[in-house]
Amino acid sequence: MKTHYYLGWFNDFFPDNLGKVLQEDIIERKSLVMISSTPFVDEDNGTTERSWLDQVGIMFDEYHLINCRVHKEDAKILIENASVIFLLGGNTLAQNEFLMEYELSNLIKNSKAVVLGASAGAINMSAKWLCSKNLGYKVEINAVYDGIGLDNFSILSHFDLENNMALVQRELAPLSEEMNIYVSNKDCAVRAKGEKIDILGNVYLMSRSKIHKLAETL
Repeated sequence: MKTHYYLGWFNDFFPDNLGKVLQEDIIERKSLVMISSTPFVDEDNGTTERSWLDQVGIMFDEYHLINCRVHKEDAKILIENASVIFLLGGNTLAQNEFLMEYELSNLIKNSKAVVLGASAGAINMSAKWLCSKNLGYKVEINAVYDGIGLDNFSILSHFDLENNMALVQRELAPLSEEMNIYVSNKDCAVRAKGEKIDILGNVYLMSRSKIHKLAETL
């Protein structure tokens, strides 16, 4: 059963209930493969995201970071052998470009590894996502991008909902007519395990232009 975690951002560490289900889901711990969100400038080493797993006692025999310093074919081998794949937070557009350039999306989609994404990484795990200047992207023209498509929904992760709910609804309304969108702030998680969706924190579901808060199940 494939398991995917769409995370917000955790300024401290994972809460106990999230750590517990991760412990249960991540059985094989041979290799953690992290995918940078700043792959072309070599700024991101995954220290923060790795510390979240360390803190709940999830350690691996091997740790790997994929960025532009790693050859494309070597990156593919790392993905194929990964126990857990972690798409790091940061620059959503740069990470999306890198995934396409290195032809990693289908490999990740077909992998049996547990896949995690934080913030930008979670957005890129989804089927489609909106790149809009009103949502904080430095672009002139808004566009919908294809993500990896691990599950058939969209994600807006780690966004200040409390002060921008009307903006979020307005921006995401067209895409919500096409697919469900899970909208979350920091300290949140959406777990897709097979056909089951679990929720941690303040997560909203937007569908056909209507939005409502989901009950926590983790």
